[in-house]
Amino acid sequence: MTDWRTLPKVELHLHLEGAAPPTLIRSLAEEQGVTLTGVFDDVGHYHWNDFAEFLKCYMAATAVIKTPGHSKRLVEEVLRQSAVQGVVYTEIFIAPHISGGGDRVAWAEHLAAMEEGTLSVPEVETRFISTAIRNLGPEKAADAARLAVEATSPLLVGFGMGGEERYLTAADFAQAFAIAREAGLGLTCHAGEFGGPESVRSALTLGVSRLGHGVRAIEDTDLVNELADRQILLETNPGSNIALGVYSSWADHPVQTLREAGVPLCISTDDPPYFHTTLTSEYAHLNETFGWERADFDAQNRTALAHAFCDDATRTRLLPLFPET
Repeated sequence: MTDWRTLPKVELHLHLEGAAPPTLIRSLAEEQGVTLTGVFDDVGHYHWNDFAEFLKCYMAATAVIKTPGHSKRLVEEVLRQSAVQGVVYTEIFIAPHISGGGDRVAWAEHLAAMEEGTLSVPEVETRFISTAIRNLGPEKAADAARLAVEATSPLLVGFGMGGEERYLTAADFAQAFAIAREAGLGLTCHAGEFGGPESVRSALTLGVSRLGHGVRAIEDTDLVNELADRQILLETNPGSNIALGVYSSWADHPVQTLREAGVPLCISTDDPPYFHTTLTSEYAHLNETFGWERADFDAQNRTALAHAFCDDATRTRLLPLFPET
């Protein structure tokens, strides 16, 4: 049996706070004398039952990440987890309205601490994508974009938007994406997870080269063809989709059909401890369900690198880890 854990991997869709180990969040809460009621179940896992509860649990856990030192510890813990999973390159979503509460000075301090945290795990090449939180509205999204543009970290290479996908339309956030695009940041946007094909179409108006999730595009054949023709990468997270009830099982997930249709995609974990997944288990499920082998994973990792927001020198250096057969 193949040991999928040791396979080199690229991960492009990982939320920093969503990847926080429960042990770290409990430790931070204890240090601050904070009681996190309802955040954990009886065995210490994050506790939620549906998407609304997931968001509530997520924000409650995130509330104890207050200082730049906390952010540094969090980056170190998350990257150590990634290293164990064989990740050699990762892009992590961070949010200025979480890290620093939208304050420019605090955000700069948190970002510097995150950058410092990457030095502790040099085996994982790391970049950051600054994200707007959709349900905070277009004005704060534009502010998040300005904060991203003003950042001096060479590791911050992209801008995106997460949060409640069904809040307004992506087109309502055009200003934020225009600010980031003009500054040369790579662009991605969550769409096609809880929203259907119309959500994907709306996100495409923002000039993105990638979509977070995007899998419900499968419900519109013309849209699938457009994604393939334009080579818009889907940052797919099958385990997340199944845990949140978007699809009922791995066999029902459209990742294989999208791949066969020529849509570029990569495999990620989204918020792994919340969904009880790892990249290793994602690979194992893809192997068991769709018969993906080493060559298939190398191919999707080459695709991920081609669409990554890093510089060409980094891409060229990592590409030999994923040989073509």
